Amino acid sequence: FSFYGMKGILVIFMTKYLHILSDNPNLSSMNNAAAIERYHDFTTWVYLTPILGALLADTILGKYKTIISLSLIYCLGHLALACMGAGGLSPEGWMLSGLALISIGSGGIKPCVSAHVGDQFGKTNSHLLEKVFSWFYLSINMGAAISSLLTPILLDKYGPHLAFGIPGILMLIATILFWMGRNVFIHIPPLGKTKFLKELTRKETQFGIIKLLPIYMFVTIFWALFDQT
Repeated sequence: FSFYGMKGILVIFMTKYLHILSDNPNLSSMNNAAAIERYHDFTTWVYLTPILGALLADTILGKYKTIISLSLIYCLGHLALACMGAGGLSPEGWMLSGLALISIGSGGIKPCVSAHVGDQFGKTNSHLLEKVFSWFYLSINMGAAISSLLTPILLDKYGPHLAFGIPGILMLIATILFWMGRNVFIHIPPLGKTKFLKELTRKETQFGIIKLLPIYMFVTIFWALFDQT
């Protein structure tokens, strides 16, 4: 809900609302081309930082600590977006700070959450794996669909503070619930730098990466086209 709701109103916000939040009455609205460029810059960072998040989880922190720590940064990003026009920074400064924090937060969440779900299953409960992932992805897609419909209405009826604030509150609730389960989850420790690098030199690992490359080529094309919407 948080990510797709915020992302869905970003261009409209930049072209129609951002300049209104400024104290400068002579400030003109951002043109559509500049807003779209900012949108794609943000999207690029959101999908580049998971490489760093995955490395952090595998070598130093482990998946759970990476998710929980960077989720807090993600929440701070939403707080910055909700505070646009509050002073201290220009509205654009608040926005860019918020988007930067959300990009960093996404780096810890995107590569680790699905893998963390998989970590909870072993020989005794592996028969539940397919069912759990079905519910997991159903909830993700439901959240994305509801937010894509609801957040533009919030922006139109109640303004940007609420439109950016409500997804942030929901993200904070999710982070708190995730923290509450810290003693219940199975935690797979990180490999460490030495073992991680050694793993990369194994022929089985390299062969696995090569087999995945064609899939990622097509996935990249799909999302590049999808984000033209």
